[in-house]
Amino acid sequence: MLFETLDQQIKNYADWVLRRQRGIPNNRRLFVVACMDERLPVEEALGIDKGDAHIFRNAGGLVTDDVIRSAMLTTNFFGTEEIIIVNHTECGMMSAKTEALVQAMKDKVGNLEQVALDPSLPELTLSDPNAFGRWIKMFDDVDEISEAQVKFLRNHPFIPAHVTIHSYVYEVETARLRKPHERLAEHVNDARTMIEHAYLA
Repeated sequence: MLFETLDQQIKNYADWVLRRQRGIPNNRRLFVVACMDERLPVEEALGIDKGDAHIFRNAGGLVTDDVIRSAMLTTNFFGTEEIIIVNHTECGMMSAKTEALVQAMKDKVGNLEQVALDPSLPELTLSDPNAFGRWIKMFDDVDEISEAQVKFLRNHPFIPAHVTIHSYVYEVETARLRKPHERLAEHVNDARTMIEHAYLA
């Protein structure tokens, strides 16, 4: 009967809108951390659809304090049971040396140690003179950083032990995912090559 179909559609939409109130997790019970790079089509690369995952994107697709904050919430309170990290080749976070970026920001801003990082926590600053460089999180090897982030999350006390965590590298050269250290392309740029080309993308 048509009314049954219509009633089910109405219920499904209400569940979608009110899913936090009703304790309904995302479709795949999945949290994705990925780079913000526009060349990385996260949903397409993972074969997922709208509503399948909580997706967090930042420069490099790196585990930061805010990733931990979001991962803690989704795995402890929103029913998420899997975390996937997606890094990618040709990443801008390999395209310059940390020291060069620190100096460039010092030239623009001045005293980096007193710059506020969170509008709700004005006391949160990088008081250590060397902290700004570590905060930027440039890296040299996409495969190594991909594996290191999995290890960090698996050992973090905020992430429940039952949560499954894996990482993948998206090759922009082939438009395919691969596991770390299992290259599909014959040539993939490392940090040295990226710096020689002197671009941050």
